[in-house]
Amino acid sequence: MKKSNRRRMYVRCIISNLETCLILKHISNIYEMKVSLLKLAHARSGDKGDTANVGVVALKDEYYPLIVREVTAEAVKDHFGPMVRGNVERFELPNLKSLNFLLHESLGGGGTLSLMTDAQGKTFSTALLRMNIELTDAEASQLGLA
Repeated sequence: MKKSNRRRMYVRCIISNLETCLILKHISNIYEMKVSLLKLAHARSGDKGDTANVGVVALKDEYYPLIVREVTAEAVKDHFGPMVRGNVERFELPNLKSLNFLLHESLGGGGTLSLMTDAQGKTFSTALLRMNIELTDAEASQLGLA
């Protein structure tokens, strides 16, 4: 079940019956906390032509599965919005507890053609670390983030 559907179900049950809502909340594992990716990872970025490259490395091994689950290509594309005109590709590097993202058509033509302030994509890593990810209270507690 998608998170947005769970939220809708949660809101509907608040309106109809609080007891049912509490049971439903427990069963559907509703996401209750947002955490900045900065608390879970560090990142580096650069460019190749008109494509920004962002590497995300988990600060602790136990953070990696959460990062893999939440920091998807779609989520990264949504986070950057119109700054990334092309596709976002994600590559998993589990042995390094890392993800690598290619953000196509994000640099206004690239270093020598772009009028952007950051034509080499050096600030994309900082921007991605500002992304908020959702986790349950149980996950936050287990990872020491609560």
